[in-house]
Amino acid sequence: MNDFILQLIILAPPILLALTVHEYAHGYVAYRFGDPTAKSLGRLTLNPLKHLDPIGTLAFFIIKIGWAKPVPVNPNYFRNPRKDMLWVALAGPAVNFVMAIISALLTKIVWFIAASIPYSPLAKAVLVPLNEVLMASVWINLVLCIFNFLPIPPLDGSKILAGLLPPDLARSYASIEKYGFVIIMLLAFTGILSKLILPVIAFARNILL
Repeated sequence: MNDFILQLIILAPPILLALTVHEYAHGYVAYRFGDPTAKSLGRLTLNPLKHLDPIGTLAFFIIKIGWAKPVPVNPNYFRNPRKDMLWVALAGPAVNFVMAIISALLTKIVWFIAASIPYSPLAKAVLVPLNEVLMASVWINLVLCIFNFLPIPPLDGSKILAGLLPPDLARSYASIEKYGFVIIMLLAFTGILSKLILPVIAFARNILL
């Protein structure tokens, strides 16, 4: 139980932040392209309570992959729906990658500070947990980035791919979205999903850290 509470304390802040900025990025880019839907529904905010999906958040602790409530987007407001939707979809994973880079840089700063100051219990009590949180942030943001790049509807990667495909093929491809959640869960619980993305995540993490 103590280990679970410690894990919760370390993982909760970076999970909340990563999920929030991911959905905010979608909503913000959509708003910039003329879609007021997210703003009118109170989703163009950095308040994590507006974006959290209880099951998706819990999944982070169980299968190490999670999600938030998708920000509603109405492509009918866009001047070029296919092209603009591609950029909206790209915004979420892109901002998570930026967050992973920032977290890695902050981790290196914490390491430098820890190595530069004399040992003290107070410094250890602050720097060690902070380092754990930042390292968790690198991993979590990479998970969200790479997981969402998978071309499985309704993940962001599918919307990016749909924006690159010919219109007829894109419509046929989007039609499998109703089976997307089932496909993702099957891949997750059979271990295929982990085999697909964990090596990529570990490679990116090693480069950043």
